[in-house]
Amino acid sequence: MLRNKIKIYILAIGAGLLLIQSCTKGFDSLNQDPTKPTDVTPSEMITGVEKTASDLIYSINANGNLGMLYAQFYAQTQKESSSQYQLDEGTNNVLWSLYSSPLSNIQEIQRLNSIKPEPGAQNEDAIAQVLSVWIYQILTDVYGDVPYSESLEGSTNLTPVYDDSRKIYDSLVLNLDHAISQLDSAQPSFATGELIYNGDVVMWKKLANSLKLRIGIRMADADPAKSKKIVEEAAASGVMTSSADEAKFPYLATVPDQFPYNEEKGTGIPNDFQVTETLVDFLKQTGDPRLKIYVRPATKNNDYVGKPYGLGSFEAGFEGYSYPGTAVYSPTFPGYIMSYAEVAFALAEAAQRGYHVGGDAAGFYEQGVKASMSFWGVNDQDAETFLKNNPYTASNWKDVIGTQKWLALYNQGLQAWFERTRLNFKKPDGTALFVAPAHSLDPNVKMVPTRLTYPISEQANNQQNYNEAIKRLGGTDSKGLTLWWQK
Repeated sequence: MLRNKIKIYILAIGAGLLLIQSCTKGFDSLNQDPTKPTDVTPSEMITGVEKTASDLIYSINANGNLGMLYAQFYAQTQKESSSQYQLDEGTNNVLWSLYSSPLSNIQEIQRLNSIKPEPGAQNEDAIAQVLSVWIYQILTDVYGDVPYSESLEGSTNLTPVYDDSRKIYDSLVLNLDHAISQLDSAQPSFATGELIYNGDVVMWKKLANSLKLRIGIRMADADPAKSKKIVEEAAASGVMTSSADEAKFPYLATVPDQFPYNEEKGTGIPNDFQVTETLVDFLKQTGDPRLKIYVRPATKNNDYVGKPYGLGSFEAGFEGYSYPGTAVYSPTFPGYIMSYAEVAFALAEAAQRGYHVGGDAAGFYEQGVKASMSFWGVNDQDAETFLKNNPYTASNWKDVIGTQKWLALYNQGLQAWFERTRLNFKKPDGTALFVAPAHSLDPNVKMVPTRLTYPISEQANNQQNYNEAIKRLGGTDSKGLTLWWQK
């Protein structure tokens, strides 16, 4: 089976980069080193790129201890330091390692195609470029300025500069435009190995435009004119139009190809996290049929009971609070790159802001809710009833779209966290949705971190560029600093 070859074909480039003394070179000027092996093909490598990236992003460290906690979906059980904003360096380094494996191997795919092109090299390179944009946006949205233009140069440059996050965004848009122009359904593509769309060029073009939409809407408050241009271009070129277009890595029920953090049959419920009072109470207040899917009843009283966020104590014990639902912990839960629900809510916001995206805000809002409900197994009638009771209202659109987009991103912790800090939404009735932890272990953060501090290793391994990045951020490496798009 192809996936069993993953360990063979993931190159050990990252080990030589010391968990990357940082990042990856732009894709227009690949370094061609004829001394590197060429017996491994891009088709054989792409599986490892997709799986490794998904494994890292949806690991218990990145998705659980960061995303799901900072989005306030989860609370920790006994040890609550992460939900009280003490950052574990092992967790931090998981995200930084996106440089050393998937990004370096994306570059290697393109290097191999530049030396000995496969029949589908043009489309293969474009697909690899789309994947790199997905990963790079996550990195710059997590940290702010990060190594980019000088990254993955290996031993020729172990101290790459940290590029300005705004400029990285500009480059990512250009890279997507280039990939879109190169994706050609009349040409061959990955015949094997590519597991997200099975090499389907039309689908990859839709994903590229949808990622462009994500980039554009994220800067909507920081740079409205540029946001409008990017979003309208993406919508006109063709974003996802249904759940059939979704980009997700297909995990399997068997080891080692399962969703990274799952509940295997017979092993019991993972006890690291319980759902928050924030999530449970809002689902109850709105009569949301996803409650019984997102949450399982607490064993103590067979009711849905959320744990207060960052409580600092374990008053009700394991039995008194609810755990996430079984669907969330399924071994076959997909590793999402982007869902149609997210696209629909982004279009709803764009339409409300006056962008021309081929529809109105209310219509896209309804599509987003229905897409999310359908994914989680809610029947059409219950979805319609929910929409009737929770309609779109333009007067408080940030709260209406924000809360439903947040719920649609359940188990996509990082993206839900980004949306929380970007829109700063409340409940549709104007009351606060999120709460501060009972006690924050970070004096710079009261409500929620807006970024992560750089890995400690960077202070020693890339000190000069680290210090310059910190200076641009305001003189301190703090989780409480506001990133440029969080206006």
